[in-house]
Formats: sequence, structure tokens, C-alpha cells
Amino acid sequence: MKPTKSLRKQADKAEAEAQHSEDAEHAERMRNLAEAFRAQAEVLKAEKKKAKVKK
Repeated sequence: MKPTKSLRKQADKAEAEAQHSEDAEHAERMRNLAEAFRAQAEVLKAEKKKAKVKK
């Protein structure tokens, strides 16, 4: 699996965990983790796009 897709999948799992969690602190941590995974995926996507433009 490609890294970007893997990060997005992890973000989806963390978001689902946040929705099912009864503990507010745990849910907030999972939402923050999901946001971080999505940010990493966007950075990888931008780097890949930048590399294509250079070629």
C-alpha cells in the first residue's frame, strides 16, 4: 500500500475510534491524531506533485 493511502486509512480509523469513544479526552486525542495523519498525507502528496513538476 502506498504511504499516502496508508496514512489516510489510519486517519479514518482514528476518526472512527474518536466517534465511538466515551472518554472525551481520548476522543480528542484520536481526532488530533487523525488530523496529523491527514496533514502528513497532504505533505507527501505535495512532495510527489513537486517531484513530477521538476521532471
